[in-house]
Amino acid sequence: MRTVFTNGCFDVLHIGHIRLLKAAKSYGDRLIVGINSDESVRRLKGSSRPINVQAFRKEILEAFECVDEVIIFDEDTPCELISKIKPDIHVKGGDYDPMDYNSMPEAKIVHEYGGEVKIFNTIEGFSSSNIIGKLK
Repeated sequence: MRTVFTNGCFDVLHIGHIRLLKAAKSYGDRLIVGINSDESVRRLKGSSRPINVQAFRKEILEAFECVDEVIIFDEDTPCELISKIKPDIHVKGGDYDPMDYNSMPEAKIVHEYGGEVKIFNTIEGFSSSNIIGKLK
């Protein structure tokens, strides 16, 4: 069984999140989604975030058929969680270089145990921050 992992804040869900989750699930048999805790989101995005608390974000993601498990983590990166889970594939949304361990430190961990990193390109104009900005 191939385990796939992806992560993020998943604060205000949009089409980019949906496509990322579906793509990630297509790479394996089991999709685990790591979500940043409320405290972690505040450190990463600022004091006005998250919009939705971690319990709600977790429940929403668990409702998706393609998601098998959701785990909340407190760190700013999913490195510790990935070290424990050791997924076969780690899917990251964005324009990251999986060989640039400074911008994507979890990739080093995945590569060290023989896993694979796949990058899912973001959909231009769609991000939680952009949506929140439009609402303001």
